[in-house]
Amino acid sequence: MSKKPVKATLTTAMIEEQTAAFLKSGGTVEYVGKGKSGQYASTGSKQIDLKSS
Repeated sequence: MSKKPVKATLTTAMIEEQTAAFLKSGGTVEYVGKGKSGQYASTGSKQIDLKSS
């Protein structure tokens, strides 16, 4: 048996409550420009070599 998915309105309400509590406790929100990841460039490549030697 699978559980029914939670309605989006409940999820939205929960996120709004959690956000309000976060801001009330002194938390801040950092806005990131459109098209930006907000991550700093890492040093080195993230590619991996899947060839077995």
